[in-house]
Amino acid sequence: MTRASALTILLAVAACGPAPDRTASNSAGAALEAAATRTGLIVDPTRVNLVGAWARDTDRVCVVPAGPSSYRIGALVDYGPAQGCAASGTAERQGDRVDIRFGDCRFRAQLVGDRMVFPATMPHACHGLCTGRASLAALTVEHLSASRSEAVTLRAPDRTPLCPG
Repeated sequence: MTRASALTILLAVAACGPAPDRTASNSAGAALEAAATRTGLIVDPTRVNLVGAWARDTDRVCVVPAGPSSYRIGALVDYGPAQGCAASGTAERQGDRVDIRFGDCRFRAQLVGDRMVFPATMPHACHGLCTGRASLAALTVEHLSASRSEAVTLRAPDRTPLCPG
């Protein structure tokens, strides 16, 4: 038996043993994060109120209630003349995820703390909602207000309400 064969057999036998428990839920960091969430130091995304005004820089999102577990949602990206997006549709929340439908444009956004993050890659049907080089991809907004009355004020460039209510 060659040295290489013996080493291969030894590594294969060692790999058969039980794997160490490295799940994030059992780590010291996860325990610390859970404690911080319980005390309110870290925002629990499953408890964030979706209703209201969301924004970051020139990006805006509005959310108003539409039913027991459904919402009307609008998004506005404004990068100047002929460079922007305007969309209006519906959303349903599932824990820290938000399933958004702007007509044929359908995707899942993620709630991270008190931020809403759109996916980095959007379905082809979403491209028609934008002009120029603008995109809804990776849109990230922070929850600024839980006020329904503020949310209904968001309007598209043609002055159409994005969250009619």
